[in-house]
Amino acid sequence: MALPARFRDSLALTLVAAACGSTQPLDWQANAASAMQSFQRHYFSGETATAEAEFKSARTELARTGRADLVARAELVRCAVRTASLEFDECPGFEALRYGARPEELAYADYLAGRGRHSVGDDPLSRLVAAGVSLKRGSIDPAGISAAVDVASAQGWRRPLLAWLGVQEKRAADAGDSETAARIRRRIDLISG
Repeated sequence: MALPARFRDSLALTLVAAACGSTQPLDWQANAASAMQSFQRHYFSGETATAEAEFKSARTELARTGRADLVARAELVRCAVRTASLEFDECPGFEALRYGARPEELAYADYLAGRGRHSVGDDPLSRLVAAGVSLKRGSIDPAGISAAVDVASAQGWRRPLLAWLGVQEKRAADAGDSETAARIRRRIDLISG
């Protein structure tokens, strides 16, 4: 799965579940969940500065607890969002907190790095993360790329859509299919314009 249910359904639910059994979310939980959701929304729309400010806010709220596992989990969500947008790195924020991560977070970090396996969830983010991991591994086919384009398009996620269309355009150009590459380029220009 691209994003385990504990991550994908909602970071808000994850944080509430982690709150030592409280039935009402505490202020730090609500603030962190809201900021993480805002981070994802702004990141996918291409508003990097706003997204990073929201992530910093979420991380600050989580760090107030002194729980490295919660901050590590947020860093994994950040890495997953970046992977869905084909922005690969070694997930340095998570790596700095690896010592506090639980086995499921460690397994998911390995998956994002292309070294592990997970079943793909049916939600859009999980599917895009899975496609990103497949691309990173070099095991994605044209149908998988088209599916990723369709998912990003249906969600209105500008950043991942542009990234996946770029992959499609390059593959078409590399195959000598200038007509398809030009059609994809027009779509990219429409989104970018």
